[in-house]
Amino acid sequence: MPPIFIHSPIMNLISKILLPDNILLDTESTSKKRVFERVGLLFENNQQIARSQVFDSLFAREKLGSTGLGQGVAIPHGRIAKLRDATAAFVMTSHPIPFDAPDGQPVNMIFVLLVPERANDLHLQILGELAQMFSDTPFRNRLLACKDTGSIHQLFYDWNSVT
Repeated sequence: MPPIFIHSPIMNLISKILLPDNILLDTESTSKKRVFERVGLLFENNQQIARSQVFDSLFAREKLGSTGLGQGVAIPHGRIAKLRDATAAFVMTSHPIPFDAPDGQPVNMIFVLLVPERANDLHLQILGELAQMFSDTPFRNRLLACKDTGSIHQLFYDWNSVT
């Protein structure tokens, strides 16, 4: 008899929007601009969202104030016209990059969120869940220990905001 896997009935919002193909272990990026270019290309290739639209949206939001949270984490986010559903990418850089985080530390865990133009409530719910997730020190440490995109995706999938 095969093993029976019991999944929690509560699925976090992040696991619904972060596709395995949108996780990038980045050895090249040394700046915020380069990360935004790379995720723009990722979204263009995987979800047919124009890279220039992604880049412009992320930079427009960044001009309002840094999306660096501290503790090595940033959550750049932007609104995309005609986007039907929220989508995300996660980038782990091999070299920390400056991101104007409140603690002054560079970041190497970058969660990029794109939402439809009018998705206010959902946008705030997702940002709230991300803030909870990344304020969890054991979660951040497990993320940093991951060496491949599959284990990173599983870690996001398994995280439960009710814990």
